[in-house]
Amino acid sequence: MAEKNFYVTTPIYYPSDRLHIGHALTTTMADALARYHRMRGYNVWFLTGSDEHGQKIQRKAKEAGVTPKEYVDRIVATFQHLWQRLDISYDDFIRTTEPRHRHVVQTLFRKIYDNGDIYKSTYEGWYCTPCETFWTERQVPERVCPNPDCGRPVELVQEESYFFRMGKYADRLLKHIEENPDFIQPVSRRNEMISFIKGGLEDLCVSRTTFDWGIPVPLNEKHVIYVWFDALTNYISALDPWSEDDTKFRQFWPEAVHLVGKDIVRFHTVIWPIMLMAAGLTPPKKVFGHGWLLLEGGKMSKSKGNVVDPNILIDRYGADAIRYFLLREMPYGADGYYSEEALVNRTNTDLANDFGNLLSRTTAMIEKFCAGVVPAPGAEEDIDRELATLGGQLAGEVERAMDEFQFNQALAAIWRLVNKANKYIEETAPWSLAKDPAKVSRLGTVLYNLAESLRIATVLVGPFMPNTPGRVWEQLGLQEVKAQTWASAHLWGSFPAGTRINRGQPIFPRIEFNTQEETQQAQRVAAVVENGPKATASGSVPPAPDTQPTAGQPEVEAELIEIADFARVDLRLAEVLSAKRVEKADKLLELRLSLGDAERTVVAGIAQHYQPEALVGKKLVVVANLKPAKLRGITSQGMILAASADGKLAVLTVEQDLPAGAKVK
Repeated sequence: MAEKNFYVTTPIYYPSDRLHIGHALTTTMADALARYHRMRGYNVWFLTGSDEHGQKIQRKAKEAGVTPKEYVDRIVATFQHLWQRLDISYDDFIRTTEPRHRHVVQTLFRKIYDNGDIYKSTYEGWYCTPCETFWTERQVPERVCPNPDCGRPVELVQEESYFFRMGKYADRLLKHIEENPDFIQPVSRRNEMISFIKGGLEDLCVSRTTFDWGIPVPLNEKHVIYVWFDALTNYISALDPWSEDDTKFRQFWPEAVHLVGKDIVRFHTVIWPIMLMAAGLTPPKKVFGHGWLLLEGGKMSKSKGNVVDPNILIDRYGADAIRYFLLREMPYGADGYYSEEALVNRTNTDLANDFGNLLSRTTAMIEKFCAGVVPAPGAEEDIDRELATLGGQLAGEVERAMDEFQFNQALAAIWRLVNKANKYIEETAPWSLAKDPAKVSRLGTVLYNLAESLRIATVLVGPFMPNTPGRVWEQLGLQEVKAQTWASAHLWGSFPAGTRINRGQPIFPRIEFNTQEETQQAQRVAAVVENGPKATASGSVPPAPDTQPTAGQPEVEAELIEIADFARVDLRLAEVLSAKRVEKADKLLELRLSLGDAERTVVAGIAQHYQPEALVGKKLVVVANLKPAKLRGITSQGMILAASADGKLAVLTVEQDLPAGAKVK
């Protein structure tokens, strides 16, 4: 059997300041992929690092009264400390100030120059130092950076520079994208990049002379290499491609997967593959551009002063809870939303109530009814076979999700088993079986199946929450290594009967968290549900008034709007993936919706009109661009449309069977 290799990278982060929770998202994604592939028997190389050159760093170092190297050394140390605290299992940490990187960057530059694709000329144009990005005259009519996360003034730069002939490779890159449809993911990013390339590629300025903190151009040391040309090269410099022994490069580069935020997809899917083509190398296998982790005020940004320090969160909640939240809340390819309330709610609901409670109840019953020894299973009933079928199929479903970077779907699949096992407890009632000596065999089957469900779920959460399996194995007494492998998760019935458990404290204690803002918000939502919407309502709950106007009479005098006003409302079809009641809220349901290439959570005040299970599979009309709101600690990301009259309420859908995500016009 041929060896299986996997190479995963994060962006190398810019050490202008400490990292925030948004940076932790990408690195945690990469770590989960690396751990997952290791568990499946792959040879894995996982790279992260720091991008340390550029005019911005040189200016900040001067302001701090230190050399650029002293400045970056101090900040890079905080990166490495954070990754240690988050249990990031990288194999290599590349720094662009290292000699090994400098050598490869200069070699790459010279190879492209020798091919005739780099030439010297004079650059005159606009440059954003904070973003380290060149902009054309038409891109900056207001003389500010068009990056929505920046907006700072750009500088007019005029200097002798080297230029890279990008346009020469446009057709070749388009052909590569067409022949490799998985190269750029998700599809929305792929389509954006195709459109960008077809719009025409200008030659790229790849050197600067107005500062010296960078890698010198090998044929003219008055120039330093453009910071993005320098930084992108890290993905191959860590593999030492042009050394006498290039084994690592030949082994891992064909399987390279870059994880990046959506704001830097263009650099990784246009500039980087063209650089490689010009040097006679192949592009990376895949580039996945994930969405942003947003706060209520928008994207996290140091300039906005709204960053969240992951170190503080780790101190409060532990690394596994932070990792789980980041991977569970982030929809595939779309933006996710962060709030500490949502983090606490997800921890309490999924980790404490669901997973932790399943472990606690199972070990308590084995201890009480079986003297602490996992019993052997007896004859099966239909309810046992249903649980076993789900458990036996789960690893394959998680694999499919992970291979498509669907981290939240992989975790949702695992939690279906966790929730099924919790329901199985209620349906089989082991406490009742224990009262009847004639049902001792049946009791043994039920308790064995619960232990086996926990085993499979625990194996599969390993890549996401690396500290959790060891704590579970300790309580389950499971020391047999082969029962902890990924392969064993495909085999229902691998838990060794006769194992003595070691019941301990809850592995995820419930967190008490209730801010004044949350309480006030819950009261406002309750008022909306009870009395109908007001102008100041959050908009995340559809109207359910107790009294209705008479037929033909409008409830309020409607204000006439322009077509442009209506066009601002993004109405989409959304398929209900799951639905459940919100705790201590009689009128609220929490819905998980699919909008085609993205998922989101919506809280809707329809619980008195619909049973949760009746909504699963339905396609509803949702306002997709409504500002998120926190309802009972849950971040609601949209509004379900519904009609009501005479005390009845019905959600809106469409007559034809259209795909989720279809736009309602």
